[in-house]
Amino acid sequence: MASSSAFATSALCSSFATHCKISNLHHQNSLLCSPCKTPIFSLSKPLSLKLTSSHLLSKTPTFCAIPKSSESEAAVVEAEPENVEPEPEPAQVVEAAKEEPKREEIFAVVMIGSRQYIVFPGRYLYTQRLKGANANDKIVLNKVLLVGTKTTTYIGKPVVTNAAVHAIVEEQGLNPKVVVFKYKKKKNYRRNIGHRQPNTRIRITGITGYQDYPAVTLNS
Repeated sequence: MASSSAFATSALCSSFATHCKISNLHHQNSLLCSPCKTPIFSLSKPLSLKLTSSHLLSKTPTFCAIPKSSESEAAVVEAEPENVEPEPEPAQVVEAAKEEPKREEIFAVVMIGSRQYIVFPGRYLYTQRLKGANANDKIVLNKVLLVGTKTTTYIGKPVVTNAAVHAIVEEQGLNPKVVVFKYKKKKNYRRNIGHRQPNTRIRITGITGYQDYPAVTLNS
C-alpha cells in the first residue's frame, strides 16, 4: 500500500512539472507573437516634440554657409602681400599724324573745247580727248570764265584775264560703249553699231593768276 502511494505521488509530481514547463513555453510564445501592449516610449505629447524642434532651430545660426570656392579665393586674396607695386605699362608710341596743308577753298569754271566744267584743286575730271596730250603731261587751261573763293568772286568778261588752271594728264581712255541700232520696217534693214567716245582724265593741281582781276565782294 505504501509503495502504490509513493508511485502515485511521483507520477503526480512529474505530470505537474510537465504541465508547468508547457505553460511556461506557451506564455513565452504568446509574448513573442502578440504585440507589445505597453510601448517603450509614448507619443501622446507632440507638444513637447514641437517645442524641442523649435528650440533646436532657434539654436541654429542664421548666416549662410560660404561655398568652398569663395573660401579658397578669400584665402588666396589674403595671402597676397599688401605692398605690391603695379607693373609699369609699356609706353605706347604714338606716331604724330602728318598734318596736310589745308587747301584753299577755291573753284573755277573753265572751258575745254565747247564744254564748261567746274574744277576744284586736287580733284580729277573726264574731258573730251585732248589731242597731243600724253600721260603725266602738265597742261594749262587759259579759258577761265569764273573764279570763286570763300569771300570774293571774279567774274570774267568773257574770261578772267591772266587766270590759269593747272592740271596734269593722268590717262587717255574711252567712254562706256554706246549702242547705235538702226531699223527700217518692211525693208529687212537692221544695223547694230557700237561706239566709244575717246576721253582724257586730268587732275587739277592749282588755280592761279586771278588776284589782279577786279573782284566782286560777297556780303557775309
